[in-house]
Amino acid sequence: MNFHHIGVACADLDREAAAFGHLGYQAEGADFSDPAQGIRGRFIVGGGPRLELLVPLPGSDVLTPWTARGVRMYHLAYETRSIEGSLEELKRQRARVVSPPTPAVAFGGRRVAFLVLPTLQLIELVQSAAD
Repeated sequence: MNFHHIGVACADLDREAAAFGHLGYQAEGADFSDPAQGIRGRFIVGGGPRLELLVPLPGSDVLTPWTARGVRMYHLAYETRSIEGSLEELKRQRARVVSPPTPAVAFGGRRVAFLVLPTLQLIELVQSAAD
C-alpha cells in the first residue's frame, strides 16, 4: 500500500482551498460529486501531502460524526493493488470494515473501501489503476 491523501471535512470547499492556498496548495483537478457517498470534493496538492477537501451533499450527514466533534482531518487513504487482499490483512489485525468496496467518482470508478483500525483511525483503501 502507498499513501494517497488525507481526507478533510469542511463546510465550504472554496473557503478551505483558499486557506490552504496560502500554504502553497492548489487544485489538482476538477471538483467531483459522489451521490453514493453523499459528498462533494476537491483534491489539492502543494506544500504537504495531497488533501481531499470534502463537504456533504444536501441531505447527507456522512461527515456529521466528525464535524460535530470538531474533527477536520478524519481519514487517511492508501492506494493498493489488491483491495480485497488489503481488507483481509487489515481485518486480521482487528480492523472493522465500515464501507465495503464500491466504485468512487473521485477515482474514475475505481473501488474504495473504508475501515476503522483498532486505534479508531478511519482508513480509506483505493484500488490502484490498472498497470
